[in-house]
Amino acid sequence: MLNFFKDTPVVGKSSINIEKSAFDIFKFIGTDMAKNYPRWSPEVQELNKLSHEELQKGARFKQVRIDQGTKSESIFTVNVFDEPHCVCFEGISNPFKCEYKIDSLSTNLSKLTFTFELTTLELHIRPFEKLVRIAVQDGTERTVRNIKKLIENSIG
Repeated sequence: MLNFFKDTPVVGKSSINIEKSAFDIFKFIGTDMAKNYPRWSPEVQELNKLSHEELQKGARFKQVRIDQGTKSESIFTVNVFDEPHCVCFEGISNPFKCEYKIDSLSTNLSKLTFTFELTTLELHIRPFEKLVRIAVQDGTERTVRNIKKLIENSIG
């Protein structure tokens, strides 16, 4: 039985090998995130940088998304920017975290692991936790496939 009084994170995690160097993948996901994020995540309708510095730890963004017909806005920050290994974002206005971890397997082959976590679920969503878990996992799998397709076909 579901426990409606305990916050249990909802986590999805997917990995994929990409025929590009870790530096190329990090540039696409990290350095050029503002340009490329709406490309690999078509749910993103708007993305605005709220800080003036280059993309680095502490940079902040506002996004407007439409996920399964529901429009949402959130502000998030870059909480890890470790070139070429990892870039992480954490929600400020909404409780989420996402991590893009890149492992170099050879000169032109790298493994991308994407983890998305909803750190808490709103009370009215908790009865649908199982469906949310499925949607989050599907979303991580779609994300790594989209990034692979985009990055292998052309570094943006």
